[in-house]
Amino acid sequence: MSEIPARASEPEGPSDGASDDAPFADAVWQSSPPGSIYDYVKVASFSIGPDGLVDQWSLRAEQLLGIRAERAVGTDPIEAFIDPDLRERGQRKMAEILDGREWTGVVPFRVPDDDADGERRRRGQRGLAEVYVMPTRTEDGEKAAVCIVVDVRVLRSIETDLAASQAIFGQSPFGFLLIDRDLRVRRANERFASVFGGTPDDHRGKGVHDYLPRVEADRVSATLRRVLETGDSITDMHVTGFAPNSDERRHWSVNLYRVHSGSGRPIGISWLGTDITARREAAREAASARRNLALLNEAGARIGNSLDLETTARELLDVVVPGFCDLATVDLYQGLLVGDETPPGLADGSAELRRVAFSSAVSDVPFHGTGERVRLGAVHHYPFNSPCADALRTGRPRAVPAEDGGLVQSTLAVPMVAHDTVVGLAQFARAKGSEPFGDRDRDLAVELAARAAVCIDNARLYRREHERALILQRSLLPPGDPEASGLDIACRYLPGNAATGRPSEVGGDWFDVIELPGHRTALVVGDVMGRGLRAAVAMGELRTAVRTLAGLDLEPAEVLAQLDEIARGLGAPGGVQQATRAARRPREADLSEVYLATCVYAVYDAVTRRCTFANAGHLPPVLVEPGESALMLDVPPGLPLGVGGEPFEEVEVELPEGALLALYTDGLVESRDHPLDEGLQSFVGALTDSTRPLEDVCDQVLDTLDSHHAEDDIALLMARVQGLPSESVGDWTLPREPRSVGRARELARDQLLDWDLEPLVDTTELLVSELVTNALRYGEGEIRLRLLLDRTLVCEVWDSGLIQPRRRRARDTDEGGRGLQLVGLLSAAWGSRRTPRGKTVWFELPLPGADTQLADPAEALLSLF
Repeated sequence: MSEIPARASEPEGPSDGASDDAPFADAVWQSSPPGSIYDYVKVASFSIGPDGLVDQWSLRAEQLLGIRAERAVGTDPIEAFIDPDLRERGQRKMAEILDGREWTGVVPFRVPDDDADGERRRRGQRGLAEVYVMPTRTEDGEKAAVCIVVDVRVLRSIETDLAASQAIFGQSPFGFLLIDRDLRVRRANERFASVFGGTPDDHRGKGVHDYLPRVEADRVSATLRRVLETGDSITDMHVTGFAPNSDERRHWSVNLYRVHSGSGRPIGISWLGTDITARREAAREAASARRNLALLNEAGARIGNSLDLETTARELLDVVVPGFCDLATVDLYQGLLVGDETPPGLADGSAELRRVAFSSAVSDVPFHGTGERVRLGAVHHYPFNSPCADALRTGRPRAVPAEDGGLVQSTLAVPMVAHDTVVGLAQFARAKGSEPFGDRDRDLAVELAARAAVCIDNARLYRREHERALILQRSLLPPGDPEASGLDIACRYLPGNAATGRPSEVGGDWFDVIELPGHRTALVVGDVMGRGLRAAVAMGELRTAVRTLAGLDLEPAEVLAQLDEIARGLGAPGGVQQATRAARRPREADLSEVYLATCVYAVYDAVTRRCTFANAGHLPPVLVEPGESALMLDVPPGLPLGVGGEPFEEVEVELPEGALLALYTDGLVESRDHPLDEGLQSFVGALTDSTRPLEDVCDQVLDTLDSHHAEDDIALLMARVQGLPSESVGDWTLPREPRSVGRARELARDQLLDWDLEPLVDTTELLVSELVTNALRYGEGEIRLRLLLDRTLVCEVWDSGLIQPRRRRARDTDEGGRGLQLVGLLSAAWGSRRTPRGKTVWFELPLPGADTQLADPAEALLSLF
């Protein structure tokens, strides 16, 4: 054997390329243990000479039978190893063998207590050997025998292993391969062959490149080499490929482990694969369902948080990109965006739309799924025959064909339908390389678009109602720049979030400037608690009530008391009637049925420069005297309107010339970012210079308090005191006697001539004469005559009587009763009011050159008869 050299190309040791089909010429002679089947079976051998005694004993025999060669050689095997009761039969068999007959059988034997390796065996241990005896001859021609011995237990184990292997390999429902060290298939089972065609033998010698695409095959080959080199098993490796004669992509889960011989030598790799295409598809569907549910959940949480149409559209795209698609746009009907009350889209889908939202996870190139580039904010329409126009007409989603060479490979045009009305169109697109849209994706897109459409329609309806409420609210505010005698007025009104453009519910803030007789002015600021259209309506009712009560010339506390009764019935059925019942039963009034409101009502007298305040739960007025710091007036706040049960207090304050008075609502000073006290201090600190123009002071206050972020309505009313000069006032006291009528005419004539108002002398004398005569006839106490000159001429006649004059129609035969009719004909306005000590009757005349044309006194007198 030493004379036969090994092949130069083959290393000594186990051959990586050993094959059952290798020709004899390719045999490799090895000097190391081959790790073959014999190594696993451990075949032992010995020979028997012509004398029937053992003459050779192999090392394997020592290991199997536990007897060393020096003990075995020269012994009778029958006497040494066979049980006594079987020796006679054994002797006959031995004679037959030496006579030249072969024999195979199973022979029990006794194992000595000490084996060949010196191990202690259990006393009396027995073995069972399968013996194959072959006759032979010695060099001298004498008959001898060669015996091959195998432990029966090992043979039975091999039989069991082979049977189990055949059952697993042949009957396994999984694809089973045995791959050799050259990564070639050595054996395939029926299941594998049923998938890839042919018989199991047809696959012998093939590699992974015969079954898988090149890139996938390279990856799997690298994995097989790693398993062969390291011995690390691979579990659930996913492999993708195609079955023969099929374009369907298949997926397999593969387990790999290295296979060893009985001596532990690696001989190949076991491949156990199962088709998981259906399982993978089910998992993908489950993952898609989970993703869709997550998207719908996210859509419910994120879409519709704003009542702005464009913001709602952007919220939809924030949800779908990139979780659902790579690019998306939203187009809304232009008519809907401009507040058109007509249906937003024409039936044929050709109405103008505006692109209000665009989002891309791929690039910044404008999305143009229909072949036309549409920039954000552009107004456009879709061609009649386009899929988008068809989607708008039918209200159903449509697939948009992809452009050749374009970025997008799959696009869905989904109409946004709310309450059976199409409000716009959403387009969802996936770029090349992404999975195209499927039926489940289409259903999800419709659901997402519908949710956004409902939110957009709600925002549209809200905006419409909000705009109506704002129109109502603004219509109830004083028009233009209010004017008042003895006051310089400036005001600001800001609806909540007006500067930021974010819609909010209208509030109930209001202010008013009401001119009263005698060059007096009522300043009002109020706030109905709550938001929305009902609050705005309640504000309008209260404002109207304030104007009505002011016309009665009631004291400020009395005005608030009457307002309180009205407010208690605004929120309940029956309106004012309910308010009247609540006023009669203040303790029984249900506050849940009323609107609460706060209000400051102040009356300023330009002649005396005194201002009387009454407060119903409102923030205190702020006063800035010339050269002094601003301070909050100590006006008892009282309870809000609508609570009832407590009277309101009045506070009278004398305002110096040039003083600045500020009334406001809580939206100016209250914010979630800071407490109310801090806001009030900031407001007081902003009023640093009362000499600046009032418009500038208003702007400074709003800028300082950062009012452009206001969440509530803001009403700010500022007035600078400009008292009536003493030379513009004529004031006289007349005794209660008939000649006072003539004296009153003289005083009025002289005063008018001093004021260069000669055109008014005749009318004023006539009317003064009528009022003084009425005071003498129906009044009490002294008579006081006062003339006031400002933007108009006002004449007042005071007395101590409480009976209010009443205008009546005199009959032709009556000698009197025409005085107040004459006052009404010749004056621009007239009236009477209560005073703490009686009453005042007054009339007002426009100054010469004014637009009002007065009647001629003579003609007026003639018209009465």
